[in-house]
Amino acid sequence: MPRFYDTCAGPIEGLYLAPIAWEVLRRENIQTLDQLRANADQLEQFDGISDRMAELIRLALAYVAPFEEQTASTMHYDSWSA
Repeated sequence: MPRFYDTCAGPIEGLYLAPIAWEVLRRENIQTLDQLRANADQLEQFDGISDRMAELIRLALAYVAPFEEQTASTMHYDSWSA
């Protein structure tokens, strides 16, 4: 039986959350990283999201950088090795 905070991939690529979190986001019609970022400060207000779950979602969101940021970061490190 899965634990409450076990994570899995969902409809937002690169993000791994607990199944209950995916269900709440689906119910709230949050389907993209931009939508999730726009609502990150009010996650506790969604029915089914505890304070701890909201914290974990924000933490997972912090680890998912947009492609442009990843590319810029990689280019920065590449310039050090030249």
